[in-house]
Amino acid sequence: MAAAGAEKLHVLVACALLLLLAVGCQASPLQIGFYRDRCPQAEAVVKGVMMDAISQNPGNGAAMIRMLFHDCFVEGCDASVLLDPTPFSPTPEKLSAPNNPSLRGFELIDAIKAALEAACPGVVSCADIIAFSARDASCILSGGKVDFEVPSGRRDGTFSNASEPVKFLVPPTSNLSDLVDSFVVKGLDKEDLVILSGAHTIGRSHCSAFVPDRLNVSSDIDGGLAAFLRGQCPADATPGSNDPTVMQDVVTPNDLDKQYYNNVLSHTVLFTSDAALLTSEETARMVLDNANIPGWWEDRFEKAMVKMAGIEVKTGDQGQIRKNCRAINYY
Repeated sequence: MAAAGAEKLHVLVACALLLLLAVGCQASPLQIGFYRDRCPQAEAVVKGVMMDAISQNPGNGAAMIRMLFHDCFVEGCDASVLLDPTPFSPTPEKLSAPNNPSLRGFELIDAIKAALEAACPGVVSCADIIAFSARDASCILSGGKVDFEVPSGRRDGTFSNASEPVKFLVPPTSNLSDLVDSFVVKGLDKEDLVILSGAHTIGRSHCSAFVPDRLNVSSDIDGGLAAFLRGQCPADATPGSNDPTVMQDVVTPNDLDKQYYNNVLSHTVLFTSDAALLTSEETARMVLDNANIPGWWEDRFEKAMVKMAGIEVKTGDQGQIRKNCRAINYY
């Protein structure tokens, strides 16, 4: 991260801490079973579509977990990341560098929304669809070991701009300090960072996200993995051009499990941001605990996902319930 960007992030962290002190802790306005009366089949519909999609391609599950993170860290969990460009808003979040071209799953959200609109029109928000999808993906890809309820009642935002993700989604080249700051400004802590990083045990990464700072220069990456990756990735990989993808976890690539922490310890992770978890005694100890204690990571991942899915939510008379997840309602 550039010095100016890091300074801006530190200012945001300070402001966030002051705000927390000013308002104190407030109960979440979200509710488990929010759609029980108006659309009782809502969560079952989402799970059905997700089970089918993941059976066809496990990467669909990884995409939904990542989408929740990218949505919630920018404008809160309000589905702003789903909005398409329009003449009035030509550069929404999905066109920002942290999202384009790597963020995927938009068509899957469309399919879930279509099924829900057929069942109960105008009731279920796109923001809740993202949260439900990420929850169901976690359960399916973990073989039921990660199984939690997620409160709902989010409403959809009407603002989306490509400048915002750059402010809050720090790149995979980030050091531990910048990573922690990016979480603190959203009300998450150092343990949440370590726990949620475990999602890097699934999904794929574009070569351009790690080649420049992990393979083209001296780094702590394991020599065997480095040699394998050089066989998969061009040295000049750049976003959108000559940029293939590789599995983030070559041991259990389609399983949401604690293997990520073993990979961190053996220096077989792709990103500088992954390796950074060993650069402090506190976070290194968390990595060891997650790697070695049965059920430790899964239990904390459930809690961290619910916590992340509650960032800056819009409820009540805020936002709207979009008819089409790609466009705001004009009425």
